[in-house]
Amino acid sequence: MDTQQHFHHPFQHMPDIPELFKAHGYIADKAISLTTKIAFDLGKPILLEGEAGVGKTQLAKTLAAILETRLIRLQCYEGLDTSSALYEWNYAKQILAIRLAESSKSKQTEIETSIFTEDYLFTRPLLQAVRHGGPTPPVLLIDEIDRADEEFEAYLLELLSDFQVTIPELGTFEAQVRPIVILTSNRTRELNDALKRRCLYLWVDYPSMEKEQEIIAQHVPEINADLTRSISKLVNNLRSIDFFKKPGVAESLDWAQALLSLRVDSINSQILFDTAGVLLKYKDDIERLKALDMESLIDYKKP
Repeated sequence: MDTQQHFHHPFQHMPDIPELFKAHGYIADKAISLTTKIAFDLGKPILLEGEAGVGKTQLAKTLAAILETRLIRLQCYEGLDTSSALYEWNYAKQILAIRLAESSKSKQTEIETSIFTEDYLFTRPLLQAVRHGGPTPPVLLIDEIDRADEEFEAYLLELLSDFQVTIPELGTFEAQVRPIVILTSNRTRELNDALKRRCLYLWVDYPSMEKEQEIIAQHVPEINADLTRSISKLVNNLRSIDFFKKPGVAESLDWAQALLSLRVDSINSQILFDTAGVLLKYKDDIERLKALDMESLIDYKKP
């Protein structure tokens, strides 16, 4: 029997969605707005792929803010297994309880029963999402799924099909309301086709200069419009260079904040030289930038 509750989401009317995002500090284009609506209508996860720093993780955070619900984040890494993502027993506490019980001469069956209870359970992100109470679902962010192994992908595929988890000692748990699932990938490897088919797919690219200006103005409102245009233009030009790690939106916002704190009114080669470490995070990238004609880079207009 289906025990899941129906969730009435706020993304019913397409024309209202960009303003809903904007009210929470996120500039959403038509593709993001449309994908969000369809995902909520169909109850599908969203798989966001794109370069690091284009706002994939921020989308999940914004959805949680809009829904006024909990954001549950699972940060993936190589070697991640189901116990780290789902649940673990507090072994140290269990051993202590066993020793105390043995000293009081408790029966073995009583000891085994007592140490496999909620008091000894560490709930990890996936179990937290399943056990979240309604009526508003949590947002489950599975961040950088491409860093996890294929074995974990296979388990995740099973979980996304029914949101049901069995703990042998405690029983089966089923989500009262399905979590809103956002998966992100920096595309360091190709994901399993079966996982992709279960999700709505969206490639998130670097923003246009116009969109980036709007993002900067939204998050750093004290900065003047001319400097905002200069920042978005220069960062856009930097992304055309084959750096090891191109500056993302997060770096643009950090740079805007840095220039504001330095009371800079306009960008020149010296300012770019002095603050290169805000935009670029690798020594070789910074050295390459410093070897370029910075004034030409500042004035350069891409065709």
